[in-house]
Amino acid sequence: MQRFSWQRIFVYFCAIFLAGAVWTNLTPTALAFNNPDLLPTTPTPIIDLAKSLTSVQEEKLAAELDAFQTETGWKLRVLTQYDRTPGTAVKSFWGLDEKSILLVADSRGGNILNFSIGDAVYDLLPRTFWIELQTRFGNLYFVREEGEDQAIIQAIGSIEGCLRQGGCRVVPGLPREQWILTLITSVLGGVICGFAGQSRSKGQGFSWQWALIFSPLWGILFLAFGIAPVITRTSDWLPLVRNISGFLIGVLVAFLSPIFSRPSASEN
Repeated sequence: MQRFSWQRIFVYFCAIFLAGAVWTNLTPTALAFNNPDLLPTTPTPIIDLAKSLTSVQEEKLAAELDAFQTETGWKLRVLTQYDRTPGTAVKSFWGLDEKSILLVADSRGGNILNFSIGDAVYDLLPRTFWIELQTRFGNLYFVREEGEDQAIIQAIGSIEGCLRQGGCRVVPGLPREQWILTLITSVLGGVICGFAGQSRSKGQGFSWQWALIFSPLWGILFLAFGIAPVITRTSDWLPLVRNISGFLIGVLVAFLSPIFSRPSASEN
């Protein structure tokens, strides 16, 4: 099992919000230039100028994209670049339209993935999907561990899977870092609920009134940030059980904390 890294989870968490904050235009800025001399002479769904893919990977992925277009009508294209780019020339080369998705992999930025998306795609895959997709597979930690080739291949696989099933609100799959964040919010929600439910008079058990008063706070942490991200991304029951257990443990520890803080009879 991989050793848990707090730094990696913190960067992953910050990357989600940073990507959302700067996401104003899905068309990559690198396409502002126009250099048709870099375009291949034969039709192909992949232009790998940065050599991010091996020849075997490129051949297999190209055949997959062609078959996917024949099957579904959606046009997926891949452009990798570094110091050279054909820019806007790829639009006419590939005939990009409202049912097209162009993945641009450029390692010069903090996140290597960018997307140029046709208008019809947003009906099935909203902007939040693309933000999460970019954050999950294009971040520096993923690229460092898995490689640029896997960032491209897995991102394309997620897009194809969602288009085949008629659309997705979120990217399928639950990475370990994201699950740990949901576990933390679940435990935190349980702690708040436990503190709110502490008895405030002698002989009183769990104070449901106070727990309900604070329910918007612990409910958001537990349900919105602890449970919803899990059930919308995976059908695996284990992360869900762990988050619910974490919430209950947080409730129990916070509720019983006054007992542990009381002085013992011997001390009195």
